[in-house]
Amino acid sequence: MRSGVRLGVDVGRARVGIARSDSGAILAVPVETVARSAEGDDDIRRILAIADEYDAFEFVVGHPLSLSGAATPSTDDAVAFAGRLAAAAGEQRPVRLVDERMSTVTAQQHLRAAGKKARQQRPIVDQAAAVIILQHALDAERASGAAPGRVLTPDEGSPSL
Repeated sequence: MRSGVRLGVDVGRARVGIARSDSGAILAVPVETVARSAEGDDDIRRILAIADEYDAFEFVVGHPLSLSGAATPSTDDAVAFAGRLAAAAGEQRPVRLVDERMSTVTAQQHLRAAGKKARQQRPIVDQAAAVIILQHALDAERASGAAPGRVLTPDEGSPSL
C-alpha cells in the first residue's frame, strides 16, 4: 500500500466534491465542495490549492459509467474535467480514473440515514460521494496491492474516450 495523502474528486455538472485521505491511506474524509466554473479554470485552481494544502500526491477522480458499464454524457464531462485537472497538475500529481457507479446514490442514502433532508444534502452530497469514491479506491488498493483505476494523461480529456 502506497502511503501519502490522496484527493478524491466527484465531478458534477454544477459542483465538484473533494475528499482527502490521511497520510496512511486508511480513511477518506470530506474536505470541500467547489463550484464548477462556467468559464475559466477557477475550479481547477481551487482543487490544486487544496492539493497543495494537504500535500496530496495524486487525484482519484470518479469515472461515472452507467450500470452496464457504458459511457454517458456524465462520463464525458467527468473525463474532460479530469483531463483539464491532469493538464494543470502535470506529472507530479497523477490523476486516476476509478469506477464510481452508484457513489452519489450511496452518498444520498447515507445522508438520508443520518437524518439529512434533501435540501440539507445539496451542499454536502458531492463531498460525501467523493469520500465514497476515495474510500473505495483505498480499500481496493489495500486488498489488491495495486493502485486503483488508471492514470489519465493530460491529452485524454476529450469526450471521445
